Amino acid sequence: MATVLRPLLRPLLRGTTYTRLLHLWVPALPFSVWMFIHPSLWVPVFVLVPLGLVPAVRRGEGVQARLLLTPSEREPGISEEPSATWRDRLRTALWLAVRVALAGVTTVATVWLPLLAYSLGEVAAGGAPGGVPVLEDARPHWAYALLVPLPLVVLYAVVVGLGELVTAAARRLLGPSPAERLAALEARTEQLLERTRIARELHDSIGHALTVAVVQAGAARAAGDPGFTDRALDAIEETGRAALEDLERVLGILREPEKPVSGRPTLADADRLLESARASGAKVDAEVTGPLDTVSGPVSREGYRILQESLTNALRHAGTVPVRVRVRVGDGTLSLEIRNPLTEDDPGPGRGSGLRGIRERAALLGGRARTGPDEGDWAVRVELPLSGAESG
Repeated sequence: MATVLRPLLRPLLRGTTYTRLLHLWVPALPFSVWMFIHPSLWVPVFVLVPLGLVPAVRRGEGVQARLLLTPSEREPGISEEPSATWRDRLRTALWLAVRVALAGVTTVATVWLPLLAYSLGEVAAGGAPGGVPVLEDARPHWAYALLVPLPLVVLYAVVVGLGELVTAAARRLLGPSPAERLAALEARTEQLLERTRIARELHDSIGHALTVAVVQAGAARAAGDPGFTDRALDAIEETGRAALEDLERVLGILREPEKPVSGRPTLADADRLLESARASGAKVDAEVTGPLDTVSGPVSREGYRILQESLTNALRHAGTVPVRVRVRVGDGTLSLEIRNPLTEDDPGPGRGSGLRGIRERAALLGGRARTGPDEGDWAVRVELPLSGAESG
């Protein structure tokens, strides 16, 4: 028995049931005052149509509906924006009419059904009915006590049912317009792209720092030279500090999504990467041709990450080998070429998340990337158009 009653009684324990009842009661208050002034319901009802055409009314109704009808929902099924089109205005006017009609039904039910239950109890106890028309001719009898719960059950069903009905109507009539849904979808897509980009940056930065630390620690152990060990520890400390700065910056972006991207490293900061690779024992021969300062922010930032991932791969798979870095700006293109002697540990073409990330970065900016063996070297060659779109 308890198993059957528990789902039926659950709405009585939910706060949403009572906030929805409050939402249904609110429009009844001014209409009740009007009924005392003038016993005509039609005059204020006609006022609703022009009132619903005011753009700001949709926002006010949407805020009320979100707070009282769907307080626990995370995804907005009810808009809080003012009317932008005539369709939104007509929907708002219709919503006001539906809301007032349901408020009238709610008021009648919540007033007369409890009164009816009380009057049935009075008749069962031998008293006179308390002004309830359906009981005017009733004679006192104990059997009326059996009917006392019936109006209360009907009241429960009416309150819960009308709450669900007004919520469905709000979603339908105050729900986001097609333009608002498209804007929300675009915002969600941008958020997902931003998170993907942040994850990729974090992978590049932390991966580079860990690779440098591992290479330096292994080289220091093999060398057995206190001076070399001190230099290795200095390099590990510097790289670790830079990685912590990148981590803090990324976490700051996650905490503050609107934070500007100007603090992200660009190719102008590439010296830090090159010195880190040299400190790890690699012989880095770097050459920059062309006006690097003219490269746009998005292209320069992605170029930095591509260079970082390429140096990380070289250290991880080839060790302390000579690395040639060529950066050229000209003819509307930023060209990057990173080469190191091919070893057995170099990943094959198309393998590894780092190489895939390089190709994805280039493709997002309308460029192209080629990775793989070339004349005894492992080569990463990337071309990015200087007019690449903003990627975050």
